[in-house]
Amino acid sequence: MRTNIGVILAGGTGNRLGASIPKQFLKLGDRRVIEYTVDAFEKHPGIQEIAIVTHREWRDLVHELTEKNGWKKVHHILDGGNERYESSMAAIREYSGQDVNLILHDAVRPFLSQRILSDICEALLKYKAIDVTVPCTDTIVEVAGDCLASIPDRSKLNRGQTPQAFRIDVIKDAYDRALKDPAFKTSDDCGVVCRYRPDVPVFIVRGEERNMKITYPEDLAFLELLLNQNEIL
Repeated sequence: MRTNIGVILAGGTGNRLGASIPKQFLKLGDRRVIEYTVDAFEKHPGIQEIAIVTHREWRDLVHELTEKNGWKKVHHILDGGNERYESSMAAIREYSGQDVNLILHDAVRPFLSQRILSDICEALLKYKAIDVTVPCTDTIVEVAGDCLASIPDRSKLNRGQTPQAFRIDVIKDAYDRALKDPAFKTSDDCGVVCRYRPDVPVFIVRGEERNMKITYPEDLAFLELLLNQNEIL
């Protein structure tokens, strides 16, 4: 069986939140956001190793948190890039040549469940690419300028989450092709596979609403409320 590597993408600056430090290092309860995220991978038996990708300015803090929490699975703390895909590429380069699965997860989705990780690990036994999604509950509209252009069929639409998981040879090949394309635009990792390795089906694992991404101040406040109501831990 391939080794499952949990890759925590913690290189973002969090400008939209308006905080003085990146949102993955903000406090949620009595811990930092990233601590909940890494814990989910640390305690899952299907994850053998963890790599954390962060901005070099925050490497020392990540080392401190690793020691404080006693995370035994954290083997690498890698420097990320200016764009999200560059952080994914840092992990791909680190594990290039090894027969592993990369399970890439946003550090700012701190309440990832063990069930989602179990479903991903099971799916990786059969599929080479995995996405996590939840159904759209709101009507999605396409706009042109200031006007509504169309309303897609909501029954065919899901909202993407993370983790996104791949056999390393698939995601590496997809990025190798993407970076040779002058028209390449930044996308999430599954989007890169869909465009540049369309021969590889992307299996869907059911996500959860609590696996939400912290983007705005109200997101952090909502997760704080759930934490205080003991609906997470």
